Amino acid sequence: MHILVTGGAGYIGSHTCIALIEAGHTVVVVDDFSNSHPEALKRVETICETSVPLYQGDVGSRALLEQIFSEHNIDGVIHFAGSKAVGESVEKPMLYYRNNVTASQVLIETMQHAGVHTLVFSSSATVYGDPHSVPIAEDFPVGATNPYGRSKLVVEQIMQDQAVANSAFNAIILRYFNPVGAHASGKIGEDPNGIPNNLMPFIAQVAVGKRSELSIFGGDYPTKDGTGVRDYIHVCDLAEGHVKALETLHGKPGAHIFNLGTGAGVSVLDMVKAYARVSQRPIPYQIVGRRPGDVAQCYASPDHAKTVLEWQAVRSLDDMVTSSWRWQSSNPHGYREA
Repeated sequence: MHILVTGGAGYIGSHTCIALIEAGHTVVVVDDFSNSHPEALKRVETICETSVPLYQGDVGSRALLEQIFSEHNIDGVIHFAGSKAVGESVEKPMLYYRNNVTASQVLIETMQHAGVHTLVFSSSATVYGDPHSVPIAEDFPVGATNPYGRSKLVVEQIMQDQAVANSAFNAIILRYFNPVGAHASGKIGEDPNGIPNNLMPFIAQVAVGKRSELSIFGGDYPTKDGTGVRDYIHVCDLAEGHVKALETLHGKPGAHIFNLGTGAGVSVLDMVKAYARVSQRPIPYQIVGRRPGDVAQCYASPDHAKTVLEWQAVRSLDDMVTSSWRWQSSNPHGYREA
């Protein structure tokens, strides 16, 4: 298939481009590089020994999308582009509704006009809000606790409404948990602009000496060690889940929702200890106040994806940490030194 990947130069997008190409698909990327780097795509091309057409710009630009659909015979879209920091979303909600909701609406409208009916959407476990129990199944109540989660939930609802209104539309919603790790080559990985919002790149930057210490948001949660518990999933497992969803459900209209996670909860302190062990570097940290919008624990029931998509995460916590350290230690300044 010929797949348009929005946000394809980003962390998950770049790894998914590799998984798509390795599975025999061709990809086209649109990215505005607001939280990514052109070097990531160059390295995807090196790893896969193929060229990847790139359109630089905003996925909310109808004219740009129309150009892409006119120049390429696109079979489906995987939609990663958007803003993704919980804390920032609380401070700048309008930015999140514009980048995540309005842009997605433009994408869906333009797809419909171009006769492209398969959309795989990068959603998030944040749509479950503060879950009443764990593990979290797809039929749990939804109700996000922050603008980021609400923006994802609104796009999910737009897609489901579109699937009702347009009998050809195939809405594939992937709610994933906490992607970490990097490609085995060490050539691509997570390289956020500015101060990282996610745990793993922050730990990695402390380990490599780029930052002096880690701030752990909240040490008084009702968990085994007081720190937040999350379902960390290797980014390559996640990328393969997107390919599986696309291949299994392409041509099957309707709304399809899947959790992509491991089903195992890992605390922040567990992750810090694992990283210190693998990197053989100290990870100084301090426990600070809770972050607005965060929940105590959140991990998936991955059974639905295993049954329907025949997909499950296979990489271990050590795989996640080892690959992250390989990337960070080989690229201490990320892509910016390239």
